[in-house]
Amino acid sequence: MILKGRGISRGRAEGNLVLIQSPFSFLGGIDTKTGSLLVPEEMKGRQIAGRVLVFPVGKGSTVGSYTILELKRAGNSPVAIVNEKAEPIVATGAVMAGLPLVDKIDLSLLRDGDYAIVDGNEGTVEIPGVVEKHVVSCILKKGDRILILKRSEKVGTFRGHWAGVSGFVEKGEMPLETAFKEIMEELGINNAKLVKTGTPLMIRSGEILWTIHPYLFNVDESRVTTDWEHTEYRWILPSELASYEIVPGLDNVISSLLASDRNRKSQNDSEY
Repeated sequence: MILKGRGISRGRAEGNLVLIQSPFSFLGGIDTKTGSLLVPEEMKGRQIAGRVLVFPVGKGSTVGSYTILELKRAGNSPVAIVNEKAEPIVATGAVMAGLPLVDKIDLSLLRDGDYAIVDGNEGTVEIPGVVEKHVVSCILKKGDRILILKRSEKVGTFRGHWAGVSGFVEKGEMPLETAFKEIMEELGINNAKLVKTGTPLMIRSGEILWTIHPYLFNVDESRVTTDWEHTEYRWILPSELASYEIVPGLDNVISSLLASDRNRKSQNDSEY
């Protein structure tokens, strides 16, 4: 997978990730003589030399910029830095030390130990071992209720989990085309009305990056016919979703689509 962010400091480097989940200060956070972490406590002693150092955002004294430079001179620096949001201390230090720095990266898609290629020229972070797959997630709505389906033991992933109507986007196929096709094939419904196209979501599961294309449809009938991919279906209130074991990201798909639908209705009501 290749994640597109923003290049802050130019250059290209690769190595295994050291992932820190909290804001990080180079001053007091790293032993410059050994290149080992001093914080957080659970990562104390971890080596960053030759690794790609990942953390949400920098913090602390402006002396942190010179700490990065000192690490580089001592041969104990990371080979690159990745942030969710770069701030001046880390950005300045990375430029001074000649370390590639990329920000605007969703750290939830990275795992400690991943092998990464960081390109500060292009503003990208590539994880060669992770494969990206595109799928659609169709939420069918009738009145106040939405349709969820329990995945059978015959499907390849997330057996026994509840989901919307979903399917892989085949090569050369547009996601919306896939959405209509899956609704017809899985439920026998050919008159679903598209209400909303959601913003694609990215969810990582193991070595797969799922890019989910969400769609909201209205239907007139509550009775559906399921195929081999599902064992049962239920029409539930969105507030009941927490009671079910769902596929990753389904709650985010539903909340974003229904929020958009509510906003659309509010705008329509305000016109009268």
